[in-house]
Amino acid sequence: MNSPLESIRLVSLVIFCVTLFILGERWVDQYGKKDVPPASSRIESTVSDVPTSTSIVAGKETPRAATPVATAPQQIVPVSAGGEVVVLQTDVMKVHVSTVGGDIQRVELLDQKDTLDPTKNFVLLETGGKRTYLAQSGLLGEGLPTHKSVFAAMTGERTLQEGKDELILELSQGTAGSGPSVLKTFRLRRGSHVIDVGFRVEGAPSSLKPAAYFQLVRDDTAPEGDSRWVPTYNGVAVYTEKEKYQKVTFSDIAKGKASHVKTANDGWIAMVQHYFVSAWLPKASEGREFFTRSLENGLYAAGVIVPTTSSAQGEWSVDVPLYVGPQEQKKLEQLAPGLQYTVDYGWLTVIATPLFWALSSIYKLFVQNWGVAIIVLTVIIKALFFPLSAASYKSMAKMRVLAPKLQKLKEQFGDDRQKLHQAMMEMYKTEKINPLGGCLPIVVQIPVFIALYWVLLGSVEMRHAPFALWIKDLSSPDPFYILPIIMGISMIVQTRLNPEPPDPIQAKVMKIMPVAFSIFFFFFPAGLVLYWVVNNVLSIAQQWYITRKLEKAGIAARKR
Repeated sequence: MNSPLESIRLVSLVIFCVTLFILGERWVDQYGKKDVPPASSRIESTVSDVPTSTSIVAGKETPRAATPVATAPQQIVPVSAGGEVVVLQTDVMKVHVSTVGGDIQRVELLDQKDTLDPTKNFVLLETGGKRTYLAQSGLLGEGLPTHKSVFAAMTGERTLQEGKDELILELSQGTAGSGPSVLKTFRLRRGSHVIDVGFRVEGAPSSLKPAAYFQLVRDDTAPEGDSRWVPTYNGVAVYTEKEKYQKVTFSDIAKGKASHVKTANDGWIAMVQHYFVSAWLPKASEGREFFTRSLENGLYAAGVIVPTTSSAQGEWSVDVPLYVGPQEQKKLEQLAPGLQYTVDYGWLTVIATPLFWALSSIYKLFVQNWGVAIIVLTVIIKALFFPLSAASYKSMAKMRVLAPKLQKLKEQFGDDRQKLHQAMMEMYKTEKINPLGGCLPIVVQIPVFIALYWVLLGSVEMRHAPFALWIKDLSSPDPFYILPIIMGISMIVQTRLNPEPPDPIQAKVMKIMPVAFSIFFFFFPAGLVLYWVVNNVLSIAQQWYITRKLEKAGIAARKR
């Protein structure tokens, strides 16, 4: 039977091996080659399907057969067949809207810098190059326009002027007296990443009760510059008050295994990636139907169908906001319930949320530097956990003192594992040592430090945030690998403070681990490495102090 000490070391070895395996799989996933169709062919595939029509009233749906949409031939044209692109610009966004379908084909965030080239602005939605990511919307009902149909752009301002807080684009189709006429509007506001998309239908038959769909279409390509070693979620998210936050992966959609709420009176649907999100946000207490679909050429659609409301005989309208921007938690929380959960901390959200509040409070109130805020918060957490850490380090220090005696026992009993185990238990009893006493305090702290890890990984506030000297971006790897090397040295010091394993193979593994983890951390964001370095240095100081104190006490006791 293995001793408790050997069991602890075995667990450490298993964790190390599993970590290697997971990181290796992540490397293959990120670097594996994919055949990516040209952008033009991927855009064509988005016109192949229109969501199925349903009647949605107060959250209850009565399915009906899908009606032919936009039956007039002149209204059905492929995206590539014509139209123009209207460019709208506010102080924070530059939005490209096509008159074919009113698709939002490109959104450039003027207040966010590109991941790889900070001299450029970050582009979230786009339909060029190797990526396809756009927002589409249309109406469901006979003779009504979909995202396949051509609109005419009405004249008006295209750039938000000084002294004005709103910019509106109007697209029209049809004329009064010759069937339904539709006005599609895009409303942008100063300082906001929200685009209000609306439809106004006039002259519709009294029997027609149109619905509207709003969808996001994109490929499953990981965002450019995304970390290859630190996995972050890239996929669909659905939220309702009843079912809460649900993630739907692209692979599940492709396999037809997507599981999420389908109908509700509240909630939203979004495409989520590291640091950024785009989300359709229907108004509260309106019935809605959520859908996800796999399209051709590796594209995926996620959207919502909502009913229009009647303002007069033959007049129908609907408005749904679209958020396209960074995952700034306070702003997201104000826009819609649960939208802040797109900053995904997983099952540790209950711990991570107050940690982020503490980190941002330290930044705003005291230091004005995210790197310094990380250091301060890590010190505070270590101080709060000092009693637990002290208990753990005392147990480890006592085990270190006993290491020579344990080695002698092993030499004495050789391969007789049962007698060796009995002798070790007697020694622990005599010395009043619990060999597992150092584990529980560490286990209690693990959720907190993992939660802090995810806070640092997921906070867009860290993006392009400088620290000091050569660290110009806490969200990017250290360009000179200085922090990972310091972290490796700190791990070596920690290893030497612990009792050396009696097994030669385990001893070699413990010596290799600091080097291996240092190499992994070459690819980690500098903010995460800074956190680990500070945590390790504080742990070393605590462990050294407690170990020295116990060793001196042991020497004094032997002299008496």
